[in-house]
Amino acid sequence: MPPTQPSPPPAGVSMRELPVPADLDAPDAWLLRGQIDAANEVAHHVWGTRDHWRTPHEALRSLHMQEYTTKLRLVALDESSTAQEPARVLGYAALDLPRQDNTHTGYLGVAVRPAARGRGIGSALHDAALEIARTHGRTMLTAETDQTSEPADDEHALAPTSGTGRVRRDDPDVRFAMARGWTLEQVERYSVLDVPVPPAVLARQRADAQAAAGPDYRVVLWSDTCPQAWVDQYAVLLTRMSTDVPLGGIDWHEDVWDAARVRSVEQLLRERGMDHLVAAVEHTPTGTLAAFTSLETTPVTEEFVYQDDTLVLREHRGRRLGMLAKTANLQRLAAERPAVRRIGTWNAEENAHMLAINVALGFRPAGGTGEWQRSL
Repeated sequence: MPPTQPSPPPAGVSMRELPVPADLDAPDAWLLRGQIDAANEVAHHVWGTRDHWRTPHEALRSLHMQEYTTKLRLVALDESSTAQEPARVLGYAALDLPRQDNTHTGYLGVAVRPAARGRGIGSALHDAALEIARTHGRTMLTAETDQTSEPADDEHALAPTSGTGRVRRDDPDVRFAMARGWTLEQVERYSVLDVPVPPAVLARQRADAQAAAGPDYRVVLWSDTCPQAWVDQYAVLLTRMSTDVPLGGIDWHEDVWDAARVRSVEQLLRERGMDHLVAAVEHTPTGTLAAFTSLETTPVTEEFVYQDDTLVLREHRGRRLGMLAKTANLQRLAAERPAVRRIGTWNAEENAHMLAINVALGFRPAGGTGEWQRSL
């Protein structure tokens, strides 16, 4: 889509690129605090919980690590006050641009505090971010819209190009995306599992999965740091996450991981204050990893964790390895993190097999996300 004249910010609002401060005591660190404060306000407005909040420290550590992704942030400021306070940040645009693979594309997130909407702030941030993406040589971007429930299949619903899942046409974020040339390519379901799951239920599920897998497969667990003996194979699994999962119409190609990248991301998670619990499944005759799943804690609350990636290599599917890995990780979570009460996860609506595993474990639908794409 050819570029259009960018929308200017409204009167009394200015935009600037967020500098990455050396630490949170730096003079300009209030801008980062403001951006995270705005992000948390928007997340609470959508989801009604603190589960998806971030901390300035965690965000700063993430911004410091840009070896594999260029991370740019624009903030919209209320010029009626000159005080250096987070509340001056009315909204922001987050632009993440891959540096190694998929350098034709990137991810854009735009958010405005609820009380500041309807003034053109989101439009100005959106258009400015698109211009920056173009200067970085990008020809495509992806974005997301959140919803707390999926609509019925009627005239008020919009289906993605994948044909599975729906979003509401009259949702303000959906109307914003459609008016600016974005195409809905995929819908993901957000699911929540209340934990702990009864131990007997988990034990039965794991035993059934192990019986289906047979004696050639065994569970391997680690926390935070992948054992050196597995790191190269773990990198293969992470690479296959970019090719073996449903992507709808998203223009995304192989994203290659190696041992160095695994170690870099592990270090970043530690610096962000996030624990990483991995359950993998080894195919013992060949000594290779055939599947994995991971859980990530957050620095905001002990009661919530993310169910992150889960993958079974295509050549090992049909043996219930996904259920085997997930039940093993849930058992370990209950033993090591007894304060956890909720697990949240996203899955493509067309990923029927993984959704079936989640439903069998007790995950309940709790909303979802529209995955959008736009040509530049």
